[in-house]
Amino acid sequence: MTVQAIEALNSTDVFFLADKGEAKHDLVALRREVCSRYIRDRSYRFVELPDPERAAPMSGQAGYREAVSDWHAARAQVWAQAIETELGPDGVGAFLAWGDPSLYDSTLRILDAVAAEVDIKYDVIPGITAVQALTARHRILLNEIGEPVLVTTGRQLRTRGMSGSACGSVIVLLDAECSFQACPPNTRIWWGAYLGTDHELLVAGTIGEVGAQIEELRTEARAQHGWIMDTYLLRPGSAR
Repeated sequence: MTVQAIEALNSTDVFFLADKGEAKHDLVALRREVCSRYIRDRSYRFVELPDPERAAPMSGQAGYREAVSDWHAARAQVWAQAIETELGPDGVGAFLAWGDPSLYDSTLRILDAVAAEVDIKYDVIPGITAVQALTARHRILLNEIGEPVLVTTGRQLRTRGMSGSACGSVIVLLDAECSFQACPPNTRIWWGAYLGTDHELLVAGTIGEVGAQIEELRTEARAQHGWIMDTYLLRPGSAR
């Protein structure tokens, strides 16, 4: 938590939490724990919001974007109604995004849609990204000297491979299918799950050496906890 974020917590009256079901209850509990730890002598309350189901996307990138867009619109309706119902005219509300809301997160897009319907003003307090946490825990640099970094998703990695990285580093998020297994065996990988929590998992090596181990760990952890958030850094085998 940054000092700016802690100060923001201490000015909040209502925290809105997306309820994603029992499987992801840990994510709600962690947000409650953060508030309990850092808020000083202030009354506040939580409002849990039902999270709409996301429809299975049709094939292709266009179908995926349409499914996500519909899901965001449904979320915006729920959020707008809650803000109008639960927050007074001079009240301060907050949504606690997991990590950094600028990086593969829907919070800001949804709030933009809410602001088009409800008279609200909002600020964004940046958090620690999964990328920062990953490189810190593995004690590595994000980039090689003078080399670029590509930030992408598992879906894009499966489609395009590591192209676009110009032999630099590739950060992959939102990968539910262990897409790194399609990369050459000598590709180096630094993987982390549940970063910053008591359940944290870390593995590093080449894909040939640890790829199967990561896949097994990921499957077991997801079954145990009901959810998983992980990310990883890839570099071509020739990189040092």
